[in-house]
Amino acid sequence: MASIAKTAQAGTLESSDVMITVAPGTQGSGIVIELESIVLAQYGEDIKIILEKTVKDQGITDIYIKAVDRGALDCTICARTLAALSRAGAVLKEEII
Repeated sequence: MASIAKTAQAGTLESSDVMITVAPGTQGSGIVIELESIVLAQYGEDIKIILEKTVKDQGITDIYIKAVDRGALDCTICARTLAALSRAGAVLKEEII
């Protein structure tokens, strides 16, 4: 199981982007996601699934994620999450293209 060492963020609050903040979770807390989005009603669950899948694919199990979405595409959400994980000290398994 991988973990992160510190809090980090990636992204912006510009239109069509997402600001991802990740922080270490307490042992056994699982993946905790806080989501704010201008399209929450339409795509909130899909965004949470993308965030959770991206983190799980990297083997991280205990993490807090805050995402402030401004209409970002799936690939942007994934890329910003990976960047935040990397900045937080996670050793990424492989690139996702």
